[in-house]
Amino acid sequence: MKYKTEIIQAILFIITLITTTLAGAEAMTGRFFFLLPKDVLLHFPEDFWQGFQFSIPFLGILTCHEFGHYFTARYYKIKVSLPYYIPMWLSAITTSIGTMGAVIRIKGQTRSRKEYFDIGIAGPLAGFVVALGVLYYGFSHLPTLDYIFKIHPEYAKFGVNYPVEVLRDVKTMSGQLVLGDNLLFKFFKTYVADPKLLPPNFEIMHYPFIWAGYLSLFFTALNLFPIGQLDGGHILYGLIGKKNFNIISPIIFVCFASFAGYGLFSIDEIQHIGMKGYYKDDYDFFSHLLLYILFLRICFSRVSENQMTSWVLSLGVVVAQFLLSYIPQIATLHGFSGFLPFIFLLGRFLGIYHPEVEIDEPLDLKRKLLGWITLIIFILCFTPYPFMEIDI
Repeated sequence: MKYKTEIIQAILFIITLITTTLAGAEAMTGRFFFLLPKDVLLHFPEDFWQGFQFSIPFLGILTCHEFGHYFTARYYKIKVSLPYYIPMWLSAITTSIGTMGAVIRIKGQTRSRKEYFDIGIAGPLAGFVVALGVLYYGFSHLPTLDYIFKIHPEYAKFGVNYPVEVLRDVKTMSGQLVLGDNLLFKFFKTYVADPKLLPPNFEIMHYPFIWAGYLSLFFTALNLFPIGQLDGGHILYGLIGKKNFNIISPIIFVCFASFAGYGLFSIDEIQHIGMKGYYKDDYDFFSHLLLYILFLRICFSRVSENQMTSWVLSLGVVVAQFLLSYIPQIATLHGFSGFLPFIFLLGRFLGIYHPEVEIDEPLDLKRKLLGWITLIIFILCFTPYPFMEIDI
């Protein structure tokens, strides 16, 4: 049985290596595996080999993260599985990175706050250190402009000013995926990269080391959210204990959900209900609003055993979003709805509370300092708008 599990894990890793390599090749070349006509198809095998420049650093960071958890659990003699890599192939539908990550199964019992803290913090720290190295290499070894001009020959006529000129082209930029900056990215752009070679955020996917590093920071930030059984949840639970955690975690979760859905509906839309030409059908507005409320209710269903609480929270969030949209200074702002699937996963499956422990002793000063340093890492990695699509 043991060897059968290891064979499955090895097969999943190989498949994930292939899918991430294909995803990297697509991102680097601007060609695709599925699409026709032939001039936009990947060239085999040369494009595939290029894809390793993305898959190896990206999976390397992911592997260091998972083995940080693994070796720490083994140190405490807690039974734990090797990583299960999760391949994902969505390039026929949307931009794909080739994987949904990796997970390990902790089969033994974690007995104390210290053990939860150490296991939770080891993964993000290990992955973050490697991601720093990957990003430094990517930003300090930027290729010449000929590299991007081979992918986009239409940019060559603009020369070094192509980022500014391309932004003026409405047809080119419509639907373009743009990455948001986090504080760490800003640092590398300012102090490491050659400004003459630095690509704009809508072309970074063509640069495999930077793209791998950016995705790693994004997933590190998600893991460090101090909610439930995420790595950040383990860390915060270790720092402040069960009583305080069970107060703070649901508050953070509700605020996170409120931000993600903010801007989907506004008071201005209500004021225009019934105006001919403003909506194709007023029924669409109310049906979408109802679905959104039901979605929030599902996400909040595990906040309390009293199911009325989830309805109150859902309606409260929607009312608050409408009221905020009435304030002129805030009405133009919006959240990032791309976080909503993650919120659903947290609220419905992973949970927002933390398992109890046998030994509920406070952490020592060294671990407390390390925990708050990890909070700084979260701030450095997080961006409220990680992926944006230009809609013109």
